[in-house]
Amino acid sequence: MQLTSDIKQIILQSRKTAIRAVDFQRVLMYWHIGKRIFEEEQQGQDRADYGAYLIKSLAQQLQPEFGSGFSARQLERYRQFYRAFPIASALRTQLNWTQYRMLLRLDDADKREFYIAESVKNNWSSRQLERQIYSNLYERLLLSNDKASVLAVVKFSLPEKQIFAS
Repeated sequence: MQLTSDIKQIILQSRKTAIRAVDFQRVLMYWHIGKRIFEEEQQGQDRADYGAYLIKSLAQQLQPEFGSGFSARQLERYRQFYRAFPIASALRTQLNWTQYRMLLRLDDADKREFYIAESVKNNWSSRQLERQIYSNLYERLLLSNDKASVLAVVKFSLPEKQIFAS
């Protein structure tokens, strides 16, 4: 029956939208934590020592109540996230925390922007983003005189639903 099929689609789409919204709120939470840590560090006299102490102290206070997502390593990652993406409104709702963590490993801001744009445009999953980063798509495109051929290889390696909209 068409009615049942339509309602199932509405339910599935709503669930998907809700999951994305919750995940983006988590991304924003991490960004705000990173921002707050960074701002506090800037008030310390000896920044390097103070920053290490601050993060370790925060982790000791937060981790018992909120779990391993607030370890010293994670808090440092949130600070790094804020530093790499200093404008909250520029964060993309289409990307999840796993994707942002992968993007943080990229030192080159242009490369990071390229992968953000391609991830959003092509609706890449975390695994697809990881595959493209490790296959050096950005570098291959920069070196290639035939960008269309490089993109065709990428298209071929993606599932049918994920093909580039060229």
